[in-house]
Amino acid sequence: MSFHKIPGQVQAKRLLQNGLRSGNYSHAYIFHGPPGTGKKATAMSFAQALLCEQQQDDSCGECIECRKVNSGNHTAIQTIVPDGAAIKIEQIRELQKQFSYRNTTSSAVQLYLIYEAEKMTVSAANSLLKFLEEPNSRIVAILITHNGQALLPTVRSRAQKVPFVPLAPQQMAPLLIAEGLSSPLVQAAVHLTAGMEAAKELVQLNWFAEIRNVMIQLAQESSGDIHSALLTVQQKLTKSELTEHVDTLLDLFVLWFKDMVHMQWDRKQRIVFIDQQEYLSKHAFSRDLSEWVVCMQKAMEARNRLRSHVNAQLALDSFLVSMERR
Repeated sequence: MSFHKIPGQVQAKRLLQNGLRSGNYSHAYIFHGPPGTGKKATAMSFAQALLCEQQQDDSCGECIECRKVNSGNHTAIQTIVPDGAAIKIEQIRELQKQFSYRNTTSSAVQLYLIYEAEKMTVSAANSLLKFLEEPNSRIVAILITHNGQALLPTVRSRAQKVPFVPLAPQQMAPLLIAEGLSSPLVQAAVHLTAGMEAAKELVQLNWFAEIRNVMIQLAQESSGDIHSALLTVQQKLTKSELTEHVDTLLDLFVLWFKDMVHMQWDRKQRIVFIDQQEYLSKHAFSRDLSEWVVCMQKAMEARNRLRSHVNAQLALDSFLVSMERR
């Protein structure tokens, strides 16, 4: 994959491509950032660019080396993933053994990618550390992690850090919609996740569309008959698998209240619930702006109570009752 096909991550791509152009790339990198921000795709793009026979700071996609990378069977690239819950010392030792042999038979660049690097056991990390302390110009390591701080300080100090940041929702939404995904679901998902992959995965989960519909129903019912809203909670949430996703429902409520604020300020281009604009426009001025802000705060407070292991139905019922106009 070419770098230009990876959305966003300008800083990360610039850092890597500058190293490729100058030939002064690091022997080890730590790609760190939230899930779904393109770390894995960028790692493969960097690996392909290093091996490409035609281009200096990117991959051509046409040469034999690029085709091998695209097919997933390039022998110069080794990957390590957790064996169960952890990356074990035996996996690192096997990696070292393979590279020790290849260094005597090849002058080409060799790469290894460690996914979920934060899951290395201490012994595995210390074994890797010895590998990093004796850098070979033909070997490049890429450690991919959601939490760079979870790596040993000694490992962090011997690798160049490449940060990955969440994409803005307005960057992600058009790309996902262009893939044929539901626009209303995409608009919500990109505000609840940190990257393209995570947003796409959320949209494709069956329960996400269901929980969004229930949230809209509850928002409309709670503005009128609170008893009807509480009955809906019993019927559609507490007696179904959706009860596991009350946290997402409350996150959607926050977006709903923000939409009311956007509607009051005539910022329709920022509306998330694009299929509910008629309802939003009719009800946005039913409360003062400050009241909608309080509603957001109450939704977030309910979300925090869930994290404190408060019963989901209790937290949601209390939240809905607090929304009732008196």
